[in-house]
Amino acid sequence: MPTPRIVRSGAFAGVATADLLDLMTTVVAILTVPPATGRHLDAVVVPTGQGEEARLRHAIALWESEPGIRFLLVPNGNPAERTYVTITLDYLRSLGLRRLDGVHIQRAPAPNTALQAAWIADEVGKRDIRSCVLTVSPYHLPRAFLTVIKALAVRKVRIPVIPAAVPVPPHARVPETGANAYDLLPGEFRRILTYANDGWIATPDESREYLAWLWANHRSLFTPS
Repeated sequence: MPTPRIVRSGAFAGVATADLLDLMTTVVAILTVPPATGRHLDAVVVPTGQGEEARLRHAIALWESEPGIRFLLVPNGNPAERTYVTITLDYLRSLGLRRLDGVHIQRAPAPNTALQAAWIADEVGKRDIRSCVLTVSPYHLPRAFLTVIKALAVRKVRIPVIPAAVPVPPHARVPETGANAYDLLPGEFRRILTYANDGWIATPDESREYLAWLWANHRSLFTPS
């Protein structure tokens, strides 16, 4: 059964202090990756969900501003959500999409982040994508990033994935739940702990090794040249 999106402090009862420290250091390390310089990127990836059109608007704006980016990957969402919208080119056009060549939309429903990440990883392999920026709401970014790099690792694919938060304030209400980032972050943290144990997302050791590799080998992606 999925972890509820909104949890209270009791949800962390029994979690070892070492695991909580690993969680905090992992999240901070992800969020300290600098913004990417778009001209070096191969793809923009935007996991959808929770009725947050801001995710798509931000990704589309980046896509339109950088014609050198070859692909825009848009995973589907969860049809069970009250705010679910079928992702089509017409819908994306209404959010500002003009450049259609290279846009790929997941057709099958994706009721969870793991299914979105699996599709992303498959698209990366199929289209020989060499690098990407993963852009999503700040509260969801660490878990989305960990899920995507795990899906790539399972397929023995390693490319630079640059996490990039959509610029929305933490007090903004999410359409699906009416909650804000302050309300939702504890649930995200609880899911990270649970799903790492289930093998669905990168563990703290795996994420640390990946980020060390990213900084050592692909600094040019987020360093102006």
